[in-house]
Amino acid sequence: MTPLLKIENTVSGYDEADVLAGVSLDVAEREITCLLGANGAGKTTLIRTLLGLNPIRSGKVFFKTTEITGWPTHEIVRLGITCVPEGRRVFPAMTVLENLRMGGYLNESKSDISERLDYAFTIFPKLKERVGQLAGTMSGGEQAMLTIARGLMGNPELIIFDEPSLGLSPLFVKENFRVIQEINGQGISVLLVEQNVRQTLAISHVGHVLAQGKIITSGNTETLRESDALKAAYFGG
Repeated sequence: MTPLLKIENTVSGYDEADVLAGVSLDVAEREITCLLGANGAGKTTLIRTLLGLNPIRSGKVFFKTTEITGWPTHEIVRLGITCVPEGRRVFPAMTVLENLRMGGYLNESKSDISERLDYAFTIFPKLKERVGQLAGTMSGGEQAMLTIARGLMGNPELIIFDEPSLGLSPLFVKENFRVIQEINGQGISVLLVEQNVRQTLAISHVGHVLAQGKIITSGNTETLRESDALKAAYFGG
């Protein structure tokens, strides 16, 4: 079966330095695929490269059967790929509703936007109660909800989650991972990029481990749990 997203031998970096040294991985349709790795492994660089924010020096990226190597970011988003960034990057001076509408800015259909709002409020009922509140006045956990809901507004086929546990309390981390599972259960494919090994493997179907810009092991989550390469990626060896 053709993967939803396919990355082939991708090399990318900053200035003269290569950060990704020939990364290849697939994301299957309707599955949660995780990308694990310690801080500095190259995970964020891979996300930026996928979204057209970092130029690809060599290699190819395909979404379904379309090669999107070198495409501008807005065209990649229009195709059906959304990223929920790390750090709860809301628009603080905008209301909850305005933030959500920004997530659907490429959609010109008012009825579609209304449907996406209803869907977002079904997953996050608390946001419906706060539609007029400025995003910057919300708690960290509430901002995390808003960031995910905003990502859903574009009706994506694939959502990339960048470190969704970063800076959150254990309670909100657990809730975020539950929501990611729920979203996947609705048929949306997920690329989950994380450092949190235990909870990430608990909800993922397959995974890849990135270290020093290279995929050092891949497999189903049961295999990765026992992987010496995974342990080495975090603890050395």
